[in-house]
Amino acid sequence: MKHLLHPEADEEFAGAVGYYSAISPELGVRFYREMERLFLEVCADPERFRKFDPPARRHLSRDFPYAIIFMEKPGHVWIVAVMHMKRRPGYWRGRLA
Repeated sequence: MKHLLHPEADEEFAGAVGYYSAISPELGVRFYREMERLFLEVCADPERFRKFDPPARRHLSRDFPYAIIFMEKPGHVWIVAVMHMKRRPGYWRGRLA
């Protein structure tokens, strides 16, 4: 299964990569790879992850204070948010429609 990012989730992802890259290029690469790992894992078995705010599900990063919020759709996983865990909880709910 493939994944698609909501346009705002794509901006969040790019912004976070930029933030970590400004601290250290290696850190930016590590963040990028960690998010790609999360994307691959949710695509492989989306139902493995608990419903966070139904119908959305969440997958937490092990190494960064981030999670991805996603929904399973026919033929793909819709990434709704690349969310920092300490900022504005629930801001992404309007993207579910």
